[in-house]
Amino acid sequence: MNFSRIALAAIGGFAAYFLLGGAAFGLLPSLRNEFLKYPAVYRPPESQMSFMPLGIGAMFLSIVVLAVLYAMSYRGGSRIGEGARFGALIGVFAVCAFVVHDYVNLNIGLRLTVQSAAVFLVEWIVTGSVIGLIYRPVAPR
Repeated sequence: MNFSRIALAAIGGFAAYFLLGGAAFGLLPSLRNEFLKYPAVYRPPESQMSFMPLGIGAMFLSIVVLAVLYAMSYRGGSRIGEGARFGALIGVFAVCAFVVHDYVNLNIGLRLTVQSAAVFLVEWIVTGSVIGLIYRPVAPR
């Protein structure tokens, strides 16, 4: 494995994840407003900010893990295509394990669930694509 490329891929994936997520919530006020309908479930935005460093650290660590998993599973071919496929698998996992799971367990609406699923799926496909684009295996000697 190419550890310097894993680090770069993780940083790039992290940037892509947060840029796309920020754009989705910033450009789609209907999505942001859906969360506000459930004040008993979600913290108010101003309260969320005090927890943001924890969230950012946890997301960075999770994307480092994904970059390592990508490096372990990469078998050649189009790096962006392999990254997009990897991101799609992670996206489906996230939607099923977290978004749908939250819909079952939390008192939230179907609209929020569907919107979150769409945003997270796209976000993970783009993140995986960036990881794939940046990661390069060590050249054989």
